[in-house]
Amino acid sequence: MPIPSRPGRRSKVGPSQRQLRAGELVRHALVEILRTEDFADPALAGVSVTLSQVKVSPDLKHAICFVEPLGGVHSAEVVAGLGRAAKLLRGKLGHAIEMKFTPTLKFVHDDSFDAAAHMNRLLDDPRVRRDIEAAGEDAES
Repeated sequence: MPIPSRPGRRSKVGPSQRQLRAGELVRHALVEILRTEDFADPALAGVSVTLSQVKVSPDLKHAICFVEPLGGVHSAEVVAGLGRAAKLLRGKLGHAIEMKFTPTLKFVHDDSFDAAAHMNRLLDDPRVRRDIEAAGEDAES
């Protein structure tokens, strides 16, 4: 019989519902801020950015924002530009959301888009396609 955990104690499985809600709140607010803000930084001027995920620390004071520039070009420069604009973005975020603390923002490149493109290239390879079709025929018989 499993031993019940103590009330108020979480196992270290993943982020809490509170962290997930706060991350989505921050993500939605930042998307709106990035959409409307005009940046003087040349790395950010006229660049569209996808903000795919925001991971918030358990105390909700720090947020890691995963970004990908549209088309994936100049990602290092765009991430660096967002890092330089982090204080400005945090100030605007504080006015846009209702949280006890406005989290500090750290921007990192989201490489999941690159991984997905790599998987698509692998699946489009004729040798892999042949193996997949052969495995499907074996499963049917």
